[in-house]
Amino acid sequence: MTNGYDVQVGPSTAVPIASVRARVALDHIPDAFREPLGKVWAFLRTHPELKKDGHNVFLYHHATFDNGVIDIDFGVQVVSAFPGEGEVACTALPAGVAASVVHRGPYDGLGAAHGAIHAWMKEHGCNSPLSWEIYGDWSEDPAKLETTVFYLLD
Repeated sequence: MTNGYDVQVGPSTAVPIASVRARVALDHIPDAFREPLGKVWAFLRTHPELKKDGHNVFLYHHATFDNGVIDIDFGVQVVSAFPGEGEVACTALPAGVAASVVHRGPYDGLGAAHGAIHAWMKEHGCNSPLSWEIYGDWSEDPAKLETTVFYLLD
């Protein structure tokens, strides 16, 4: 248990996502995700064959992190790869070994989940080129929200 989170390590499988990439300051993510994610959902409404119970995903590209700004793929899990269209690209969650935690509660508490994995990686001498969040089903009750945070281990 690290900072109240049970860090799990296990395999991660490649999962295709429909996404729009944006360069965002970390402290602006709560406002910045709406436009790119809206473009993905508009695309999926015109391609319903790609959507089947997929969840929203934020994929963070650590190598691009500079002065508090990072490239993020704002996306949705889809059932198969597809040719990109406009700003919407077919990307994928990575395959490999990942450390993960489940955060239950309001999104503004996600920093603690990331902090738990950071502490675990430091303790185990690990680094990560990518991390991602998979958002569970929406609930009006913030206490019922569930988000799984992953860090690909290299």
